[in-house]
Amino acid sequence: MKFARWIGIVAATLLAGAVPAGAETILFVGNSFTFGANSPAWKYRPDTVTDLNGEGLGGVPALFKRFADQAGLDYQVSLETAGGRTLNWHWQNRRDRFDRAWDHVVLQEYSTLDPEKPGDPAGLVEGVRRLSALFAARNPKVDLRLMATWSRPDLVFQKPSPWKGKPIETMARDLRRAYDRAATVRPGTRVLPVGEGFNCAMARGVADANPYDGIAYNQAPLWSYDQYHASVYGYYLEALIVFAEITGRDPRTLGRDEASAIELGIGSDMAERLQAVAWEATRPGTRCR
Repeated sequence: MKFARWIGIVAATLLAGAVPAGAETILFVGNSFTFGANSPAWKYRPDTVTDLNGEGLGGVPALFKRFADQAGLDYQVSLETAGGRTLNWHWQNRRDRFDRAWDHVVLQEYSTLDPEKPGDPAGLVEGVRRLSALFAARNPKVDLRLMATWSRPDLVFQKPSPWKGKPIETMARDLRRAYDRAATVRPGTRVLPVGEGFNCAMARGVADANPYDGIAYNQAPLWSYDQYHASVYGYYLEALIVFAEITGRDPRTLGRDEASAIELGIGSDMAERLQAVAWEATRPGTRCR
């Protein structure tokens, strides 16, 4: 099994280097919040992206690829992910797999920033410092994005944490401030407002704000059964926000009958509503965050 896994990694690395002429390259580095754990997104269309670890994952990168293809955009998409890991872990253990030139890079930190000190941004800042230097050395013009993640209901409503008992939106806002701080490490780095997109979905009545008291009629459950990872609706919203920010395209143009929503069992009405939320969440000065 180890030999087969090694062969898969070598093959993925070689494929990642074979970029079609004219295609823009984009790399996703993160953990389960990027590869779509606990949802159908996890193994969604893995053949359309390059998993640099040879694990056959699709996740949010594959959703991004599906959106881009429908919009007539040419992206060569790769991912390097590992569940429960920080950006510093990726730099320490996996950088040989992605140490090359990329046009775009999306970095996603652990859900509480520091696993041992929830809310502490120091590790995030250091991870971004190390990785941004690596990517800029290969391509000084690399477009670097940091994916600010969502509030975790398990830490807000049940488990001890700095956010327990606070409004559900607070954790995402705190995480965004940490990512904004990390973005100052390299000029031009921008933050993807995924967690704030979740806040927008709740503020607009598209998603239920408290999964522990049931899901309201005609609202989406943004989180999986563990109230920690996202549901397929949450990952769909995440991918829409990434698509809007990276490409500059209005996600509403994908339409209510967008292909991946149909394939993942997301109804047309909900797909349309989530696309509208993604558009609003990525607009400057939006008030729903």
